[in-house]
Amino acid sequence: MFEIIKNMFRRKLRTALTVFGIAIGILALVVMGGIAEKLDLLVKGGTDYYADKVQVQSAESNFFITTPLTLDKGEELKKVDGAKCVAASIGTTLDKELEAVNFGPPPLIQGRQTECDQYESFEITLTDGRDITDDDRGKVVLGADLIKKFEAEIGKEIEIRGKKYEIVGLMEKTFTAPDSVALMSFHDAQLVIYEDLPEIVKSQLKATEVTNGFIVNPDNGTDPNELARTLESEVKDIKAVGPKDFEDSIASTVGTFTSIIYGIAIISLLVGTLSIINTMTMSISERTKEIGVKKAIGAKTQDILIEYLTEAGLIGLLGGAIGIGLGTLLVYVINSAMEKTGDKIFLLTPRLLWGALIFSVVLGVVAGIYPALHAARLSIVKSLREE
Repeated sequence: MFEIIKNMFRRKLRTALTVFGIAIGILALVVMGGIAEKLDLLVKGGTDYYADKVQVQSAESNFFITTPLTLDKGEELKKVDGAKCVAASIGTTLDKELEAVNFGPPPLIQGRQTECDQYESFEITLTDGRDITDDDRGKVVLGADLIKKFEAEIGKEIEIRGKKYEIVGLMEKTFTAPDSVALMSFHDAQLVIYEDLPEIVKSQLKATEVTNGFIVNPDNGTDPNELARTLESEVKDIKAVGPKDFEDSIASTVGTFTSIIYGIAIISLLVGTLSIINTMTMSISERTKEIGVKKAIGAKTQDILIEYLTEAGLIGLLGGAIGIGLGTLLVYVINSAMEKTGDKIFLLTPRLLWGALIFSVVLGVVAGIYPALHAARLSIVKSLREE
């Protein structure tokens, strides 16, 4: 092994440049993979949340605009066969003006009626304080990513949409959408969305009559996807989203984006692979006579092959380790800078880091196959004649 390492650095600059090429590729893989891991976890959280329920919105709502509904629409939903429990739910952005760039869901205000909480399977744990109750006024529970944004602690007052709210609870980190949520009572959330309505709409409604969505829990044995279609056919002017709809619209889109991200990183690594092939080929041409001597004193073809494959693998390992270190440092710096806004972009997981390291080693070995085979097949006579 010592001899292999010594041979690696016979041409220090050439080897260093090759290692650096691999490191840059692995750095790209770690950084891009960190975004993909964050998105995957957000999608998983959403998939788990919608796995056993149906979300209902106005038929006019879209990804950017949520059109208000009135609470009496909930009475219509309750009459549909298969609907076990219906609760109004409000969701809107924490800030009235959205940031130009946001990775993942923007910080949100959420409020919900609590009569269906007994059927909720997606549980959120608090690290401090208590949950919101129906009777709360001017109280809020913050998700983990908003704790830094507001420098939150129990009992502190913060300003949301121009009004003061007392923090009564802090959520545990989930790495999913609830991390960027400010949870308040349904009454307080109604006041928030009511203020956003045009004056002409306000003149026709009271704040206590509005919502912008409902959560419908299906009866035991009722498929939530079928219930979503039934709700849309029997209740006018609504859009019902079941678990499959969520996966089709969100999860598949994010999956495509994730594939593109990894594709960009892998292209970067392929450049590093070519560098390894070039370095190993040049190294073998410089050591042709040395290979002949080794074979002459008894080295087998297999021994030569293993030696050069190991050298290529070590180059991949060294480049991978440096790339992971640089990538981790870059992710830490960017996440730390974004932490105060509650918008962490990257998530580094053990599978990503170990996967990147193993991938770099395998890439090095694969890139070294051709040069190693060439070295192993060299003729003893021709090798010894080489000057």
